[in-house]
This record gives sequence, structure tokens and C-alpha cells, in this order.
Amino acid sequence: MKSHTVLTAAVTAVSRSVGVLSLAGCLSLAAMSSAGAQTPAQALIPAQSQVGFVIKQMGVPVEGQFRKFEAQVAFDPAKLASSHIAFHIDVGSASLGSREADAEMPKAVWFNAPKFPQASFRSSSIKALGGGRFEVAGQLSIKGQAREVVVPVSLAQTGAAPALQTTATGQFAIPRLAFKIGEGEWADTSMVADEVQVKFKLALSGVPKL
Repeated sequence: MKSHTVLTAAVTAVSRSVGVLSLAGCLSLAAMSSAGAQTPAQALIPAQSQVGFVIKQMGVPVEGQFRKFEAQVAFDPAKLASSHIAFHIDVGSASLGSREADAEMPKAVWFNAPKFPQASFRSSSIKALGGGRFEVAGQLSIKGQAREVVVPVSLAQTGAAPALQTTATGQFAIPRLAFKIGEGEWADTSMVADEVQVKFKLALSGVPKL
């Protein structure tokens, strides 16, 4: 009789353990399902993105590009107050399309890449203008010099979730001399104009639908 009681108690304990494990398993699956349903992280798609610039040398437009850059994006068109963008460019990757010019760009008189390897932009506010257009205000830092800028950005989206892709395009002007880009004899604006046009096309994944 005593053995039967002990056996019954053991079976009951095992049953309870199985029940607890089953409940834990269900909760784990639910948590995994919930995590999988969360909005995917936003990311730059480098292979489909471009950052370029246009300078005028003795009145003639010359186009260049940066080959290396990265971005950290947390953008929600419904929550602009908490949205933010950080962008970093490897200035040593600047190219004007010729070996001689590309060798000059990282030098101290231009970007001084050994001392200031990156240019950066960090947003402080984002304003919606309608029709997929936005104004992104923030601080641009190049060669140890920081200036407040406002960048116009247009967004377009293709596909559907979870493969929705967003393309951000825009163009804005900066005064190169304010950032000490081109010093000494190259500060002569009759040789290289002070105004530099910066152009970008950034492909992004994970951005919510506009």
C-alpha cells in the first residue's frame, strides 16, 4: 500500500513537471513569435547607395564621389520627434576619377585624412514637408570643423513588407572654406569655387511605410 502511494505521488510529480515544461515551451514559442514579428532593423544598402559631390575648378564642374560610407538610421514618419540619423564618410575614399587627384585629396591641404579620417552628420530634428519630402537639420563635421546644416530629403518606397525598400535622395551646398577644405594656394576661389554641391542616393531597408 505504501509503495502504491509513493508511486502515485511520483507519477503526479512527473505530470506536474511535464505540465510546467509544456507551459514554458509554449511561452518560449510565443516570445520567439513576438520577436520575429517586430519591425526589422533599419539598414543602409551600400551596393545601391551613392554619395557624390560637384566642385567647380576654374568654372568647370568636376564630379567626384566617396566610395566608403555608413549610416545608422532610426526613422519613423509617424514618430519624427524620436527619429534620428547618423552618417559617416571615409574622406580618404574621395575620388575625382584620376589617380593624381585621388592621391591629393587625403593630404593635409584638403581633407587631412590621417588626422580627420571621417566626416560625419548627426541629425537634431526632422521636419515633414508633405509628399515624401523632409528637412533634416543637424551638425555636419569635416576636418575638425562643425557647422549646422539643413538637408532636403525626398523619400520613395518600392515593394511591400517585409521587403519594402526606401530610397532617400537629396542635394545641398556647403562652403568648403568653412571646413578648411583646400588651404594655402587652394583657398583661391578663382581656382576652385567655395561652393560644393553634395548629392546622395541612399537605399534603406526596414523603414516603415510612409
